[in-house]
Amino acid sequence: MQQLRRISAIVLSLLLITGSLTVPQPGLAKAAPDAVTELTFTIMHTNDEHSVLLPLPLIDFDPTSNSGSGGGFARLASAVNTIRANKRATGEPVLLVSAGDYLSGSPFAWLALERQAAELSLMLSLGYDAITIGNHEFDYGADVLAAYFRAAGYPRVGKTTPIVASNTVIPEGHALGEAGIQKTAIKTLANGLQVGFFGLLGKDAIEYTPYAAPISFSEQQAAAGAAVAALEAAGAEVIVAISHAGPVEDGLLAKSVPGIDIIIGGHSHEALQQPIVIGKTIIVQAGTQLSHLGLLELTYNRETDTIRLRNETNRQPYLLPLTADVACDAIYANKVARLTDDLNALLARLTDNRFSDMSQAVLHTNFAVKNEPKLAETPFGDFVTDAMRMIGEQVTGDKVDFAFQANGVIRGGLEPGTLPGREGQIALFDLVNTVGLGLGPDGEPGYPLVSIYFTGEEVRRILEITALLPQLKGDPFFLQMSGLRMQYDPARAILAWIPVKKIPIPTTRAVVQAERYTGSGLQQDNNEWAPLERGDKELYHVVSDHYLAAFLPMVGELLPSLGLVMKDKQGNPVDVDDCIVYRDGREFKVWQAVLEYAASQTPVSAGGLPELPTYYAQTTGRIVPVRTLPIWLWPAVGIVVLVLLLVFLFRRWRQRRRAAHA
Repeated sequence: MQQLRRISAIVLSLLLITGSLTVPQPGLAKAAPDAVTELTFTIMHTNDEHSVLLPLPLIDFDPTSNSGSGGGFARLASAVNTIRANKRATGEPVLLVSAGDYLSGSPFAWLALERQAAELSLMLSLGYDAITIGNHEFDYGADVLAAYFRAAGYPRVGKTTPIVASNTVIPEGHALGEAGIQKTAIKTLANGLQVGFFGLLGKDAIEYTPYAAPISFSEQQAAAGAAVAALEAAGAEVIVAISHAGPVEDGLLAKSVPGIDIIIGGHSHEALQQPIVIGKTIIVQAGTQLSHLGLLELTYNRETDTIRLRNETNRQPYLLPLTADVACDAIYANKVARLTDDLNALLARLTDNRFSDMSQAVLHTNFAVKNEPKLAETPFGDFVTDAMRMIGEQVTGDKVDFAFQANGVIRGGLEPGTLPGREGQIALFDLVNTVGLGLGPDGEPGYPLVSIYFTGEEVRRILEITALLPQLKGDPFFLQMSGLRMQYDPARAILAWIPVKKIPIPTTRAVVQAERYTGSGLQQDNNEWAPLERGDKELYHVVSDHYLAAFLPMVGELLPSLGLVMKDKQGNPVDVDDCIVYRDGREFKVWQAVLEYAASQTPVSAGGLPELPTYYAQTTGRIVPVRTLPIWLWPAVGIVVLVLLLVFLFRRWRQRRRAAHA
């Protein structure tokens, strides 16, 4: 029988790739739980789905072909249903869970602002057994999240698909408390096995929940310890943590909290081809954007209270790539198509009917526009900030000197189409997908553009923040820029640390050289540059997005030497909401600026698509790291010189004293 299961698993893996498996679906065999020592079961898992209901890049999606883009919810449904059918034939129970961030990322997330739960409705239909909450679920705020869960059918559907969020603290009376969110949940499988779940939002993930208030989060390990104790007391035999934290934090959790058998992870977007095993805890993660379906084949031994992995014995991979070879499930393809119609209608409303089809091609390029490497200027970062600067100038009617955008809200680059007839094309969906995060005070999708005036000295401080923050918070806080170029030494950003509080003392001397572009249009390597000096009191026009503009002055509150005061054209202090850019009475969004910049490029031929300039095939020297002498060297040299001078003077004094007594 075991040999038969091995053969069956091998066949399943091969046929999942071709998408051609058809399996009979007899009734699930019921095991007598008390009569069996070893119980087999399977856990399928996804994470960081990020509203990617359709494959990416969309321009290369062809549901009738086995080439082009992979991923998408219809392929996920096909793979899940295939595995369930195969396991049903052998009487093995199957679970399906998500480790969070199913909302936000692609334009489909915008439907949440229309009181629709596009992602979660599909997940519930597919039969997820448990989910947790990721940081991006809070991108539109706790109130919108509460409405999102309500639109999906919570708390009623929580009996089938519980939301487990053990360290999420919801104030009494808040609407999110009505969603039926649980600290723990137990599923009794058909073979009698009791599987307990709890959910966590990790420390790093919490850093990216600026709109979660008044929701807060308790300490992870304490919450996990309490959850494990509660599940054990309730009779759970296998305990699964659904953790939106990443392998590093998951590893610490496994070491610190005994009793966790499996950690289904998320947040870091890692596709772990092999589980990480720490002690008796199995840690897994399945990438991002439905690139893979995670699969754990397991056996639980009641006598020894241990779990054994069966994947390798069965020659079953831990991750199943949802490539174009996996056929799309027709039922779920139709469900996604209906949601796409809703999204297109929303797009038409938001753009005053200028654009009404997310799949339409809006740009042509013969090269990919990369959003790499991390912690550096990128070609796509140049494109986005140029769009903000130049389209911002058109909308505001005033020359824009500088534009800034953070890597954390630039969600990828541009990959041109490769399928016949689509070569070099960029779909509107693929373009907007990279810059469509967030919402403005108007409650509409996307962060609005903001128009602010800073002195030259304050712009220099923003550049110093660019050098400093990524060292503390990582790549999401690295700033791309337009209208500027600078040389900087990251090693000079921090002079020292304040003990206990772990607050850095910035040198404000990391930027070695800064210049502003005095020309118009694309900034070129020509003579249209002027120094941006320290202490410059002149006001310069800066555009950014609402999120970044609200964040940057907070740095100055903690580190006064990097303080910023937002001002209007006359130099009067203003609040960030006063700086929002409007067009025709509506907030003008960053994604609109990028879309309109793409559409404004010159076509190669009459009637052709706008052509992306080769200018964006590589970076243009805007942010150049350099190595200089360490910042501490000059004070050290000064101290040495002072000591030598004192020694010299002391010796002279002694010589004179001796001479006086001779």
